[in-house]
Amino acid sequence: MTPREMTEKIEREILSEYAVKSADSKGRKVFEEECELRTAFQRDRDRIIHSKAFRRLKHKTQVFLAPESDHYRTRLTHTLEVSQIARTIARALRLNEDLTEAIALGHDLGHTPFGHAGERALNELFGKFTHYEQSVRICNHLERRGEGLNLTYEVIDGILNHTTGKWPETCEGKIVRISDHIAYINHDIEDAIRAGIITEEDIPADITNALGHSKSKRIDCLVKSVVYNSKNGEIKMDSKTDKYYNKLHEFLFEAVYYNPKAKSEEEKVFGIVEALYNYYLAHTERLTSEYTKVLETEGKERAVVDYISGMTDSFAISEYEELFIPKSWNHR
Repeated sequence: MTPREMTEKIEREILSEYAVKSADSKGRKVFEEECELRTAFQRDRDRIIHSKAFRRLKHKTQVFLAPESDHYRTRLTHTLEVSQIARTIARALRLNEDLTEAIALGHDLGHTPFGHAGERALNELFGKFTHYEQSVRICNHLERRGEGLNLTYEVIDGILNHTTGKWPETCEGKIVRISDHIAYINHDIEDAIRAGIITEEDIPADITNALGHSKSKRIDCLVKSVVYNSKNGEIKMDSKTDKYYNKLHEFLFEAVYYNPKAKSEEEKVFGIVEALYNYYLAHTERLTSEYTKVLETEGKERAVVDYISGMTDSFAISEYEELFIPKSWNHR
């Protein structure tokens, strides 16, 4: 037996009946010979980690735009925290940890510069833009100079359905969806406390009494609730924990996401994105060569949106400065 076949054999022996076994994947859009060493989901995880879109996440906003401190989350550190939480739950429930990790690492590949503010700007300009659909587009069409990563059906399904609307088909995908919320609710609150936007004492006492008086205790409480209450293919918390989890979510939105002090810079985001969007529509020659295929087959609007959405915060700002901010005259 090859190492991959041995792993697939072990999966059949030890994983839950509700787990997706690697050998039972619905496969890829384009057939590929199996790897001797890695299962299908392990290969997907590796392809995502080695993608350019994954590397760019380190310079994309999570909540605070271009924070000066090294300790605020970026979209990459958020992704890693989601992966850690999701893998813990998957392992405890004897689900497929490799599939869970692949979905978690790929779920935010399509996020724009400036976080959700950038996403809202592109949605308004283009007509319909969501980061989760863009994540799938990156995986299917944009990476590898237009060839895509050719990921398995189960990973794509988990990425596409990780945030709202239809739930993923797999338990592993459902775990990532819950873990994404557990991660960002707690780490965004911690970042807001670090930024002086709120204090730990601002969190309503009934929430902290139910879930815990620190980030780590709250995550521990929520993860344990999922592990001990998920059964028969359903991933869920107990009703009491779920109630206070939702209350914590509401507190985060009111105290942080809608806080003028935290989000004051977001008002400038639309102007930057709009200016870049209109400029590139008029100057498609400025797009990099990897978007030529999109330009020829799907039109300039789609190519420009793909280009801008892939930018990091710093690159978008530098492009804006290059194109629209006058330079000092230096004549010698």
